[in-house]
Amino acid sequence: MENQNNKVILITGGSKGIGFGVAEALLKQGHKVAITSRSQQAADDAAKQLKSSGDILGIAADVKSLQSQQEAVQKVIEKWRKLDVLVANAGVGHFAPIDELDESLWQDTIDTNLTGVFYSVKSAVEHIKSSQGYIFTISSLAGTNFFAGGAAYNASKFGLTGFTQAMMLDLRKYNVKVSTIMPGSVATHFNEHEPDQEKDAWKIQPEDIGKLVVDMLNMHERTLPSKIEIRPTLPK
Repeated sequence: MENQNNKVILITGGSKGIGFGVAEALLKQGHKVAITSRSQQAADDAAKQLKSSGDILGIAADVKSLQSQQEAVQKVIEKWRKLDVLVANAGVGHFAPIDELDESLWQDTIDTNLTGVFYSVKSAVEHIKSSQGYIFTISSLAGTNFFAGGAAYNASKFGLTGFTQAMMLDLRKYNVKVSTIMPGSVATHFNEHEPDQEKDAWKIQPEDIGKLVVDMLNMHERTLPSKIEIRPTLPK
């Protein structure tokens, strides 16, 4: 891989939560970062918050649309002429017992958390092969630990974990690194949660995931941490 400084990085779902934390950490390292959100307003608002940290671009894009992902990648290429790193972070959580799980919630979960990552990767992979770059997916501990009410979410994250590991084997011959990060409880707005600095102090913080991505990018090219589980030290 090339010098670790000044990479061009695309983060899906980067307007808040984990994506925002990763974007902020990477900008502070001197990288150029594009973040996507389904809303241009949300992408712009997040970009304004991050502007003091570095060179940031906000893009409206929906991971459930291949065309939308292709257009997002094209905007990155038009601005910076290359793409080194994809962080496929966008995700949703719908939870219900199987006998109560609505078909639309199942479809939204699979389309966003699994097919959406496939679309993001397909749109970016040739550019990342050219730059001998890095692809990160954000899975979950739910991608290896099943739980009641998690039929849709478990299916999407188990699938994402398997997808990423197979992709790692496909792309390593091009000197492309691929890793999946599998967090436990993170202090974000996930599943309509409202983060609280005091009540959520025990949880993983978005900036912790950001530091992890920075550290993995800086790891020697001979070494690949292909699957990382990360959890709160003292869960409630």
